[in-house]
Amino acid sequence: MEMIKEPEFWVAVAFVLFVGVLIYVGVHKKLIEALDHRSRSIQAELEEARRLRDEAGQLLAEYQRKQQEAEREAEAIVAEARTDAGRIAAEARVKMEELVARRTKLAETKIAQAEAQALADVRAAAADAAVTAAERILRDTAKGKIADDLIAQGIADVKAKLN
Repeated sequence: MEMIKEPEFWVAVAFVLFVGVLIYVGVHKKLIEALDHRSRSIQAELEEARRLRDEAGQLLAEYQRKQQEAEREAEAIVAEARTDAGRIAAEARVKMEELVARRTKLAETKIAQAEAQALADVRAAAADAAVTAAERILRDTAKGKIADDLIAQGIADVKAKLN
């Protein structure tokens, strides 16, 4: 009986009684329920996280698809712009060539007109010189009223034929 006097014995008895009271009150059931509840809430959070991860994956795939579509559309727009620029450049080149051809033809026409005018001016100057020379020669050689009438008539005929 010396064992009853030992404090360790009474600590052991108090512990066994404490555990017995806890079991009698049902603390172990409440503890198990609390752990089960915690397990269910963790499981629900994991399922929610999986669902959110799947949604994020779907959104990522959709945005990648939209990005690829936008890149293809941008490439198509650039290709169309290049085609339009080439067509516009070709049209401008053709219009420029037509303009140069018209200007060249117009210049050639003006040159031909200037040549014709110069030739007419030279002929008129030559005719005037010939008339003047003929008039002097006839004045020097012919005298009197008949000579003056002949000279005037000849000058008028030469001018009419040359012009």
